[in-house]
Amino acid sequence: MDVLIRGKGVYKIYDMGLTKVEALSGVNFEIYSNEFLVILGPSGSGKSTFLNILGGMDTATKGEIYYKDMKLHDANRAKLTKYRKDAVGFVFQFYNLMPNLTAIENVDLAREISSSPLDAREMLDKVGLSDRADHFPSELSGGQQQRVGIARALAMQPKIIFADEPTGNLDTKTTAEVLELMKQIVKEEDQTLIMVTHDVDIAKVADRQIKIVDGKAV
Repeated sequence: MDVLIRGKGVYKIYDMGLTKVEALSGVNFEIYSNEFLVILGPSGSGKSTFLNILGGMDTATKGEIYYKDMKLHDANRAKLTKYRKDAVGFVFQFYNLMPNLTAIENVDLAREISSSPLDAREMLDKVGLSDRADHFPSELSGGQQQRVGIARALAMQPKIIFADEPTGNLDTKTTAEVLELMKQIVKEEDQTLIMVTHDVDIAKVADRQIKIVDGKAV
């Protein structure tokens, strides 16, 4: 498989005034095209920091990170914004839906972000929610809200989908359904799925795992 993102000696150090907190400590990694990768680790291990840096929402303190031939570690704010706009989709634990917008309107928000968004109704149909298009988030179950979040990410036509604990608020049955849906879609669309979780059982369904312990990849 082709290497999509690679990193060498990646550190993230937060300056807290009198102390410095090392969230990532010299992480080396490779992420491949079209794989389902889980970043596994307990709370406070640095896995969400890792995801945010990979997704262009944060920058490393030192080290090298490449998306294909693009140097993420040297990218300014404008370049990182373009990277997120052109290559990245996000799925969040708490759905991040606009409560005053319907399901289809939430998905259609991708038009304000992506340079080549897909049709919102088609994306809702892909996640099995075409009959809920005109419902507000308060009228949807947790699993349905997360499906809207997935549809919104897909509408941006991303190369990579980053998912931060996307099943953290779902029951066991719904978790299994959402995971299977995400796996199926990214394979069909030739995308890469990178998911953060602390759940070992969820990690087992991935193609591969990177385990983060005390800021180090093991």
